[in-house]
Amino acid sequence: MKIYKLLVIILFSIFLLPGVVPAKENISTFERETTEKLIRIETKVDEGQKAINQRIDDLGKRIDDMGKRVDDMRGLLYVVLGGMIALVGFVIWDRRTALAPAIKRTKDLEERGEKIEMALREYAKKDPTLMEILKELKLL
Repeated sequence: MKIYKLLVIILFSIFLLPGVVPAKENISTFERETTEKLIRIETKVDEGQKAINQRIDDLGKRIDDMGKRVDDMRGLLYVVLGGMIALVGFVIWDRRTALAPAIKRTKDLEERGEKIEMALREYAKKDPTLMEILKELKLL
């Protein structure tokens, strides 16, 4: 019986162990390939994540640039509004300045007209024909 057991062990070793060893190699090869694929996938994911982070940083820079442009536009708006207010002030001042001589001239003409009218009334007291004309014109 001992021989029988020994023979079984030897046969078992001869036939089954060589089949187990290559299977172990195949598994380790499979594990190695799987590990390499996982490493490549991780590398690609890391590269993709870096690219996404770079795009986010670029977008942040563009937003900052837009903020600076808005600040510049705000300054330009203040300059334009200041210019408009100055222009309105100048127009009002110029109008008053331009109208002052016309107003003075109108007052002078009114005073002259009143003086001429008074002179005609005084002269009409002496001349009856002129008095009739002034009454027809309703100046007396």
